[in-house]
Amino acid sequence: MEKAYRVLLYYHYTTIEDPEQFAADHLAFCRSLNLKGRILIAGEGINGTVSGLKADTDVYMAAMEANSLFKDIIFKIDLTDAHAFKKMHVRPREELVTLRLHEDDIDPRQLTGTYLSPKEWKEAMLRDDTVVIDARNDYEYDVGHFRGAVRPDIKTFRDLPDWVRENKAQFEGKKILTYCTGGIRCEKFSGWLKQEGFEDVSQLHGGIVTYGKDPEVRGDMWDGQCYVFDERLTVPINQVDPTVVGKDYFDGTPCERYVNCANPECNKQILCSEENEHRYMRGCTSACRVHPRNLYVKEHNLSPDEQQERLALLGESLPAYE
Repeated sequence: MEKAYRVLLYYHYTTIEDPEQFAADHLAFCRSLNLKGRILIAGEGINGTVSGLKADTDVYMAAMEANSLFKDIIFKIDLTDAHAFKKMHVRPREELVTLRLHEDDIDPRQLTGTYLSPKEWKEAMLRDDTVVIDARNDYEYDVGHFRGAVRPDIKTFRDLPDWVRENKAQFEGKKILTYCTGGIRCEKFSGWLKQEGFEDVSQLHGGIVTYGKDPEVRGDMWDGQCYVFDERLTVPINQVDPTVVGKDYFDGTPCERYVNCANPECNKQILCSEENEHRYMRGCTSACRVHPRNLYVKEHNLSPDEQQERLALLGESLPAYE
């Protein structure tokens, strides 16, 4: 039986005159269709992921395509058993993706890298004169990436330009390929690379999710899973020879299961098996495990004695308070 729900991933660079009013109106429209998700609206366009029943997403896509602002918008569609979000949010923002270039900001409609189809991308990756830069964050790379891709040591997208400048020597004289989940980050990043003086810059058109669905390449040369920003957290890409590259934060064993540290003041995303989640009470450090607001302790209603018993198995203990 076909899955009843869809997840739509999309973006479109266009000019929106009043992002705040548009966001309010768009939120009401999405709610009328019982959609759930997260959409960003800026003067430069729209960037969203929503989930809903097939009939409701059909109405949404038709309305967007009929709006002259979003002419030629492309929707990437996944099937799922239920909503991929808990709520519906539509928020106005300064930027669709946070690169914070300010006066040096890039308009992808004017400057961006060369688009490569999945087949062209695969062929380009195999050439000796290319370097592949992952335009995503480190935790996204860690659960899955293109074989041989460079892992930028960054926590947020806005850190990427500084990282490139600090490592510029390893990219000079190379043909640069860059990719991200759905393509929106590469639109700006590839344009920024060209603005910085890199002459031969290409991007994977449609991003990783398009590459995974292409009937010819079928996700070949992708290792691991693809991180997504909804309740699924990861989705498969490689249909040819899937592998696991993620490693459990605690013991280094193969793992593709993300959790957030139970200390809300930390909230670090870590790859962690269910067994280790319980063993370490979902705390990424000893300090997070004994933090008075540890959510795992609260969720499982652990008494101080029960918490201490688990900590003792790790050679740790609750702090002594005066």
